[in-house]
Amino acid sequence: MNLKEINELRRRWRPDRSAVSRIYGCYVNSSHEIVSYLDSALGLLPQEDVEMYLERFKKVLGGSLGKNLIDIVFSTRQVADSDEHRLLTALRNSSLSDAQARETFYRKIMDSLDFGDDGYVILLAADSYDVPYRGRDGQNNPDASEETFTYFLCAVCPVRDAGLALRYFHDANEFHGSSAGQTVANPAVGFLFPAFDDRRANLYNALYYAQKPAEVHPELIDALFSTDMPLLSAAEQREAFHNALRDALGDECSYEALQTVHEQLRERIELHREIHDPEPLNVTAREVCDILESGGVSGDRLEAFERACGDHFGMNAVLNPGNLIDSKRFEINTPEARISVDPSCSYIVETRVIDGRKYLLIPADQEVTVNGMSVNLADGETVAGKEILAEIVPGSGVDTVAEKESGSESAVSEGESAVPENESAPEGESAVAENDSVPESESAAPENA
Repeated sequence: MNLKEINELRRRWRPDRSAVSRIYGCYVNSSHEIVSYLDSALGLLPQEDVEMYLERFKKVLGGSLGKNLIDIVFSTRQVADSDEHRLLTALRNSSLSDAQARETFYRKIMDSLDFGDDGYVILLAADSYDVPYRGRDGQNNPDASEETFTYFLCAVCPVRDAGLALRYFHDANEFHGSSAGQTVANPAVGFLFPAFDDRRANLYNALYYAQKPAEVHPELIDALFSTDMPLLSAAEQREAFHNALRDALGDECSYEALQTVHEQLRERIELHREIHDPEPLNVTAREVCDILESGGVSGDRLEAFERACGDHFGMNAVLNPGNLIDSKRFEINTPEARISVDPSCSYIVETRVIDGRKYLLIPADQEVTVNGMSVNLADGETVAGKEILAEIVPGSGVDTVAEKESGSESAVSEGESAVPENESAPEGESAVAENDSVPESESAAPENA
């Protein structure tokens, strides 16, 4: 599914557009026991309740593709004859009215999902959507529907204690500490079945939702879908990608090679965002090999990298570049220093060997600040035709080089490796473009400097 298709369904989950007639579900406590069942007609519920239910289902269709929203693929064998697909199909075909199928479904979730001290509510709702005809101009014609898309959504919402708060009691005209009982939070996980691909049902796919990209709950995915493909969170994908690079490239895992990979993947992400392409951005291990080759990596190391990616992600896996790198940050770390550079200017950092010592060079011919204060730097020597005003010496903090003889020879450090950028904090992203602003390039000295 692409963003247009997801948003087309998402807009339906409003009281004036939805065809949902009933809400099903059950409340499971922290001991994995069903406390109560839910089977309510939406037409008999207060308007506020209807809006809150639909809003939680709508959340299952929100987030970023490849991070919060994960494509689940069924094999041909599963679609033809498997317990997991047969159960999902029974729920869909009955519009969730099959009580035995619902009970089996609840038990599958209860046996696999654990939220610790929190209980959770399993919510189910079925919808029937008359897909309007879309002309060549991209406009919908609701009077010329081509087909009806029947599907259901599942939302699993943690139930938490509201906590003690100071509340006003009208009868006594006083304030007292009181708890409002338990509240149903936004969904932690959920899914859509079947997928809405090319604006029609695709029984070979489901769309899985995780509120936090770092917590996809693979145990639940395995229980409900039993897919053979390795399913990793965004953070796990980045870690696996770094491991594949480090282990396969060995002493060829140079700063130049990693900078080339980061820059080219970042450019693809930026272009995809600028043209507003609704299709997910993907890259294969073979394409990354082509990038590494342009960065000077040898053929045998490229083959090793492709094999390592197959081990981590599966053979011929299609990856999301946004999960492999942090396109908004380019950071180099040593034990005593950190260099943070505008990702679009990562090329300004260079590696050199001067008098037998390895250096990371940063041009400093514009304004330089230290802890927010502008400073003047002493004139430096010329290295390879460039005036170098400041250098970071790995393991030695921040040094200013101004005493070496002008014209001393320098060479790119062979086998120089750079520390991969730190993981970015998981974000509850929505299906919109992220903020493109990036702080200006800066080098940071240790706190005790």
